[in-house]
Amino acid sequence: MQAIADRVEIEALRAEFSDAAMMRDNDRIASLYTEDGVYRIPAVHIEQSGREAIRAGTELHAGQWEYFVQTTHAGAVQLDGDTATGRAYICELGRLNDGRSVFNYALFHDRYRRTTEGWKFAERIYEVRYFDTTPLTGSPEVIWDVDDTVRS
Repeated sequence: MQAIADRVEIEALRAEFSDAAMMRDNDRIASLYTEDGVYRIPAVHIEQSGREAIRAGTELHAGQWEYFVQTTHAGAVQLDGDTATGRAYICELGRLNDGRSVFNYALFHDRYRRTTEGWKFAERIYEVRYFDTTPLTGSPEVIWDVDDTVRS
């Protein structure tokens, strides 16, 4: 039963990360890491160590987006007592403040640690598998009429 509970908590942690990113809640993102947690994006030489560096880096990154959408899809989890490893699959799209569009599929290579506050990220390594900058034609705001027709 403990293994099932651990897996559910880790899935909730991964979902909480995407929710915090979508809500631009930089403090919450930082709180999802252990005190010595690390966030890395090797392709662009980003490495943030510790909650404060992760919070500051997230704030800087979030400020560059007009809008941003991230979804997390379940991946693998291997439990080992109070630690675990896993992968989470990510789909992201958005438009930067300078008008550039981004659409990508990526994955996080994760290390998790059980703490007194529950499961936290000890390390997240971001790896892009597909990247597209074709201009997005949609809008971050859509209003639905009562009769379910879209108007902008």
